[in-house]
Amino acid sequence: MKQFIYLLAACYVAFMTACGGNATKTAAETAHLHDHGEEVTRHDNHEEHNHSEHDHEQEGHDHAAEASHGHDEHDHSEHNHEQEGHDHAAETPHGHDGHDHEESASARPNEIVFPAAQAARIDFTVAAVEPVEFREVIRCSGEIDPAQNDVTGVAAPVSGVVGFSETPLSIGTRVAKDQILFYISSKEMAGGDVIAKTEAAYEAAKAEYERAKTLLSDRIISQKEYETIRQNYLTAQSEWEALAAGRTEKGSAVRSPLSGYVTALNIAPGDFVEAGTALATVSKDRRQRLTAQISERYYPRLADIRSANFVTASGTLVELEKQNGKILSVGRSHDGTSTLIPVTFEFDSHPGVVPGSLVEVYLLGRARQGVIALPETAIAEAQGVYYVYVQLDEECYERREVKIGASDGKQVEILSGIQPGERVVTRGAVHVKMATSSAIPHSHSH
Repeated sequence: MKQFIYLLAACYVAFMTACGGNATKTAAETAHLHDHGEEVTRHDNHEEHNHSEHDHEQEGHDHAAEASHGHDEHDHSEHNHEQEGHDHAAETPHGHDGHDHEESASARPNEIVFPAAQAARIDFTVAAVEPVEFREVIRCSGEIDPAQNDVTGVAAPVSGVVGFSETPLSIGTRVAKDQILFYISSKEMAGGDVIAKTEAAYEAAKAEYERAKTLLSDRIISQKEYETIRQNYLTAQSEWEALAAGRTEKGSAVRSPLSGYVTALNIAPGDFVEAGTALATVSKDRRQRLTAQISERYYPRLADIRSANFVTASGTLVELEKQNGKILSVGRSHDGTSTLIPVTFEFDSHPGVVPGSLVEVYLLGRARQGVIALPETAIAEAQGVYYVYVQLDEECYERREVKIGASDGKQVEILSGIQPGERVVTRGAVHVKMATSSAIPHSHSH
């Protein structure tokens, strides 16, 4: 009986070797067959060798799916020896699009998991990349001033000491037309009160004029003498009327010529001023002016300039085309003290723009079609290298390096790294960047 079992085992080893079996296991299988000799039901004719109850779990090889087979009719059509100890459950397709975070963690080192629930709680936007119109850009600096037609100076009507009104004044204070801004008093001056002296001069000129009219009718004075007296009277009258309108107990009142904002203060309380001294500047603040200063090397491109965007120090973006902006002038030369050429625009006032401030300017020239451009908020930068975050699926993103071109202050031209149709984070990219260091495990499949 033992000889028959050994013979049967030898046949099995030979047959397994021919079928591509693992030769290193033949000894173990031989011993295994020997220990299970009593399980062999019938081998007289060597026709029905049944492995239905034969367990090879310790080898990691499952033959449960194999039907009983004989030596003459041994069918291996369903028997796979490609990987012993391989779990085929892992081969089952899973998740959406078959994208496995565990596998891609090593295959895509720039991949980031950012939960959709977290994105829903913040200012977060993802948009498809599409070719757009993009303007040629010249980047430079500039300054904001009130428009010339909106600005009026306030001057001292008389000489004296300046006192402020009850309403405190400072740069940016809103004032109404005819509102008192200052008082100028000359009562304590060595030359006497200017208003009182002007009134006295007027009264004297008026009396002389009345007398001259009588003398002229009696032909005591000539017509020429009369005209001289009359002219002196009219001059004294105009001077008095100018001061009388602002005469108060505190001195001569200085009023705002228009409604607007104080844009300049040239004096302080207690200062002495002469008549005609500029005290302040008031602007309507309806229109503002942008003066950009560009290098003379861009002179050949000045004819193409049509509009501009600018960014304030606080980060406010202003598009002149949205502010009823227009170009006023383009310099044809510089003043000799600088190599910069001025380009001047006028636009409706913007609440985030302070007159007198310096801004970063993007002069806009000819339009180009079919340009890949992304909002400034989509671009992340690290050590001079620029990135965007491309959405792979609902919760998975890839950090992608891009090469950038010009910026118009609103959008940035993308030279390479992104293709049309890809979805990119356009707002909230900083949150995805923070998730890079969060060490979120790639534990779910999609």
